[in-house]
Amino acid sequence: MKNRDHTSAAPSGLSFIFTLMVLTSLVPLLPASVGAQAKAAADADIVARVNNDVITLSDYQKGEQQLRDEATHDCQGCPPEQIDAKFKEQQKDLLRGMIDQSLIVQRAKEMGINVESDLTKRLDEVRQQNGLATLDDLKKGVEASGLSWEDYKTTIRNGLLQKELVRREVSSQVDISTDEVKQYYDAHQQEFTLPERVVLSEISLSTDGKNPEEFAAVRSKVEGLRTSVLNGDDFGQVAQQYSQGSTAKEGGDLGTFKKGDLSPQIEAVVFQMSKGQISDVIQTRSGFEILKVEDHLPAGVQPLEKVEPDIRNTIHAQKMQPRLRDYLAELREQSYITVKPGYRDSALLSGANVASADKSHP
Repeated sequence: MKNRDHTSAAPSGLSFIFTLMVLTSLVPLLPASVGAQAKAAADADIVARVNNDVITLSDYQKGEQQLRDEATHDCQGCPPEQIDAKFKEQQKDLLRGMIDQSLIVQRAKEMGINVESDLTKRLDEVRQQNGLATLDDLKKGVEASGLSWEDYKTTIRNGLLQKELVRREVSSQVDISTDEVKQYYDAHQQEFTLPERVVLSEISLSTDGKNPEEFAAVRSKVEGLRTSVLNGDDFGQVAQQYSQGSTAKEGGDLGTFKKGDLSPQIEAVVFQMSKGQISDVIQTRSGFEILKVEDHLPAGVQPLEKVEPDIRNTIHAQKMQPRLRDYLAELREQSYITVKPGYRDSALLSGANVASADKSHP
């Protein structure tokens, strides 16, 4: 039986820091892993100046390393040359993204946007995800990985500032009409066509290590539990109280399955059942179980009302990209940006938002 995993494994060590970077990143831009903050640095160590902030060589190299790590993670098992090609494709926009992030964070601060309460919540989320008792434990974990706690918080804070500024200044200006949603739905019917599926819950008892007499007792108990739910007891409550499977705490919820997801033995049973039906006792390799078909969904196109939120998100993302680039172009026109020779700001090379000669250098 393939159970749906309802919880993500908590990342540990450096991985939870990477997870947080992704959570706080601004989707159209690069992850907010390197903030372009004003710092005392020799000119030789400065890759770009963005008003009163600088992007140092160290910042840039950290950004390159993160891109390389992401390329390796996203293309596991790929030959080195394929990973390198993916890295180089992303690298060409690295400095552009870092400059964009700096501009957005600066504007957010100018507008007096405060995200300290969100920062506290986000740090606590990471603490919980990693099973840590206190924020001090999180701080120790961050510092043990070689990062400064203040730099770590600044990275998260800047990511939150980016998201909030873009929400206020760009995202809130995007309107999506009902007609647009309907047109997208009609034009992408294949995307919303699903195969026949069943939604299952289980009550299971283990026979591992049982002798023949105990084995028979387990089966008898499962049959008794089946009788109780057939007589009206709530399946989910019975599962929570008696089931020994990993799904017990969720009322036996297994998830949704299409044909091919389940073992042939289980599939032959549940796809013949109707919504609300309870199976006979089924013997598995590790014990006995009964299954309830919470729903039996026919193959076909999902109704518009069910997929409308996803459609709106898709259209919103499509409209956001050009609006965000226009907004960033405005910020660039109002800013003083210089880039060290030998480094590339692809925003200038694309001609998307070329700054005046006295404000930026290629």
